[in-house]
Amino acid sequence: MKLVDDWRSAASLEILKLRARMFERIRAFFFERGVLEVETPILSSAATTDPALASLATRYTGPLFPHGQTLYLHTSPEFAMKRLLAAGSGSIYQICKVFRDGESGRLHNPEFTMLEWYRVSFDHHRLMDETGELVTQMLAPTLPLQTPEKLTYREAFQRHAGLDPHTASAREFAAAAGTHRIDVPQDLYAQNDLAVWRDLLLTHVVEPKLGQERLTFIYDFPATQASLARLQPGEPPLAARFELYLNGMELANGFHELADAEEQRARFEEQRRARRTNDQPDVPLDERLLSALAQGLPDCAGVALGFDRLMMIAAGARSIAEVIAFPIDRA
Repeated sequence: MKLVDDWRSAASLEILKLRARMFERIRAFFFERGVLEVETPILSSAATTDPALASLATRYTGPLFPHGQTLYLHTSPEFAMKRLLAAGSGSIYQICKVFRDGESGRLHNPEFTMLEWYRVSFDHHRLMDETGELVTQMLAPTLPLQTPEKLTYREAFQRHAGLDPHTASAREFAAAAGTHRIDVPQDLYAQNDLAVWRDLLLTHVVEPKLGQERLTFIYDFPATQASLARLQPGEPPLAARFELYLNGMELANGFHELADAEEQRARFEEQRRARRTNDQPDVPLDERLLSALAQGLPDCAGVALGFDRLMMIAAGARSIAEVIAFPIDRA
């Protein structure tokens, strides 16, 4: 019989107990606010079309599908939770495992825990306030924080990268990258893709400086980064989206949710075209989500928070593997 020596939990018993206390506090937070806890399937007949994400797939063969059916492990419970919202659930939350292929490292594990919630009649500004309250409460026993700050996407770039991300040219982005000594891929200089330049400076220059000793929200993202958020009229049009950072690490991503089924279908199709351009596998659309949106999604805002990253901060851990019982290398 072969024996291995990595059968034990990567997380200490102390950290596992802290995880349990954090779950209790989260459930108490939402109970006090009358937000319903729900469960939705991990498996779906549809997958994420987002080119930045890759779904893990499995194969089911049995009753209903005797010839087999490909099913995808969800990258977020968002689509199924929106179906509940459209059916009249009211404000809801969920703590669940989600799965993303190809993601492993200090801040990533392909299987991780997500807290996601939706608040009916909230916009993204009101949800930022509630997210700040939750995270502050969760961290208060070990890490008292100052009052959260809010910066627009433009303000964050102007403060930390020295340019306006909505008006800067590719040449100006390249100059800023040089000033901050970023190793820029050579093929990027030949492109005029401002979205790629924005993402490069965001991840390498702006994000590491966000959330120092306090929660920092950035909001009003470019329309090209709207994802599932609605657009706000103006010039330039901006996405009603926010992200939360602490100590340079992204913790949460939230939207004032898009409720227009046709617009959502158009965005999904655009993402599928991008996937084909990038030689990524095509995936089926979630027609049930689109039908739910057509039926009517209530005005709401939603946010996904990486629970394991929150645990890292609460426990003072350097790696996500320290706060998970069995990360991918011990699964």
